[in-house]
Amino acid sequence: MQDLRNLPNMDKLIVEAAATPMANRNFVKTAPIALFTYNRLDHTARTINALRENEFALESDLFIFSDGPKNSNAHSSVYAVRNYLKSVSGFKSVTIIERELNFGLAKSLIEGVTLMCERHGRVIVLEDDLVTSPYFLRYMNEALDRYADNDNVISIHGYVYPVMDDLPESFLLRGADCWGWATWTRGWDCFEPDANKLMHALQASRETKVFDFDGNYPYAGMLKQQIRGDINSWAIRWYASAFLANKLTLYPGKSLIQNIGNDSSGTHCGATELFDADMALHPIRLDDIPVVSSQAGYDAFSRYFAGIRPSLYGRMKIKLKRLVDRWRAN
Repeated sequence: MQDLRNLPNMDKLIVEAAATPMANRNFVKTAPIALFTYNRLDHTARTINALRENEFALESDLFIFSDGPKNSNAHSSVYAVRNYLKSVSGFKSVTIIERELNFGLAKSLIEGVTLMCERHGRVIVLEDDLVTSPYFLRYMNEALDRYADNDNVISIHGYVYPVMDDLPESFLLRGADCWGWATWTRGWDCFEPDANKLMHALQASRETKVFDFDGNYPYAGMLKQQIRGDINSWAIRWYASAFLANKLTLYPGKSLIQNIGNDSSGTHCGATELFDADMALHPIRLDDIPVVSSQAGYDAFSRYFAGIRPSLYGRMKIKLKRLVDRWRAN
């Protein structure tokens, strides 16, 4: 495992003793896991407990990036999480990177993923509110190996929306996603942090409607929010970067992720059940599929977004009103 002690912006690093890998396992090259945490103890514990139940957990190096408190009010909850993290076991190794300052999710994740790609060449990325299926690590590592040398594929994704359609066992879509994913150095090199550049490129491409799944999800609007400073989202920039580079992401036909952060406790998500998905009860089979964006997958997502649009736009109006009220109060 790479030594991270001399890297910048890492104020405290703790390396826990390595576990003994399980014997008689067919060899699988396991990618390191980067987990990003802040101040949600219950969510973090549920995320780690589920991850520990994965069949490749004992073969996986876990790197936990613990963001620093935003203010004095967050101090106790951040340190409650950090105390818990020191007890985590069940992985090949556990490395905890404690930030002294508050980076915020976007900066923390962008710098953390960049670091992991530079040091390891590939990485599996989780946030502290993503509960995984026991088959998540198998799917991610097998898919990382399968598409390692295919430049058309930029990432692997573990979550899939609760669509009504029957989806293929696995399928590819243009773009990238953010709830339990993995990439390689060559994939992350496509990430463009400048939202203005991305918006200009999107407008020049005249593919905004395609970008927004036939106009059914406001991704372009989120990019505009990023430019205005209303949000600070790495995810919309990751999706736009991949989409504009005509890169593909592999999805499972059944979700391997349940997001438990849609309870208003997260950075960008309010309380909702719109995205609750039943997790796969079996491993995802990686069939030989054409390396092109799946029309069936795109149409399924588009119909799903159209179905939730009234609820989604209602939530966005409420959030916008809160932002305006907060601005007026200041």
